[in-house]
Amino acid sequence: MRILITNDDGIHGPGLEVLEKIAAELSDDVFTVAPETDQSGVAHSMSLSDPLRLRQISERRFAVRGTPTDCVIMGVRNILKDRRPDIVLSGVNRGQNVAEDVTYSGTVAGAIEGTILGIPSFALSQAYGPAQGRFNPIWETAEKHAPPLLRKLIAEGMPRGVLVNLNFPDCNPDEVAGVAVTAQGVRTDELLDIDARHDGRGVPYYWIAFQRGPYTPGVGTDLEALAAKKVSVTPLRLDMTDEPTMTRLAQVLG
Repeated sequence: MRILITNDDGIHGPGLEVLEKIAAELSDDVFTVAPETDQSGVAHSMSLSDPLRLRQISERRFAVRGTPTDCVIMGVRNILKDRRPDIVLSGVNRGQNVAEDVTYSGTVAGAIEGTILGIPSFALSQAYGPAQGRFNPIWETAEKHAPPLLRKLIAEGMPRGVLVNLNFPDCNPDEVAGVAVTAQGVRTDELLDIDARHDGRGVPYYWIAFQRGPYTPGVGTDLEALAAKKVSVTPLRLDMTDEPTMTRLAQVLG
């Protein structure tokens, strides 16, 4: 089984090394094609106005000056063009990718692109909380629980056009309370804000900032699973058509 792995935290991201260990437990035929720099939040974007620069680090490890989407396309259409990968793994992201996160996530985008190319694809993310902080996620949780879970999911197979979003809870590996198959959750609409600042010459500049207000996770959602220290497994589909609304609009407009 040939596995292509990528991420959005970049070729030097610590989660990529974790994913390489996970992939090594599934196969000895693993290739890494990851962004040269951090691409967090680029979503499913591709580089159309700038050329892609490819740097070979070792026999099976490559860096691309581009997005996670670019990396998967480069891997499938160029590096592995003579024999396509059987599986695409994207991650392990530093921080959860749940609820609205999936629309911004470069990690999820890597799995989306693999799915578009007809390859079963999985996005993996390790949650962290205030106690551990952004720079100290408990990577061991994803490293321990991902391989057996991926084996089951790969053996089961996914319908064409469906990817799987895996999120590992912010706890030690032996504290994981199980696995939950979940729906994509919804947070408050007050998630994002603008942090306005001024540089040394008084010229304004801005950061997009996150604010985590209180909310109640919906029943059966990815948010609820992580809060309960469970691994969240969310199947996502490329077809974003809302069929009930499509039917209603057809009646109104037809």
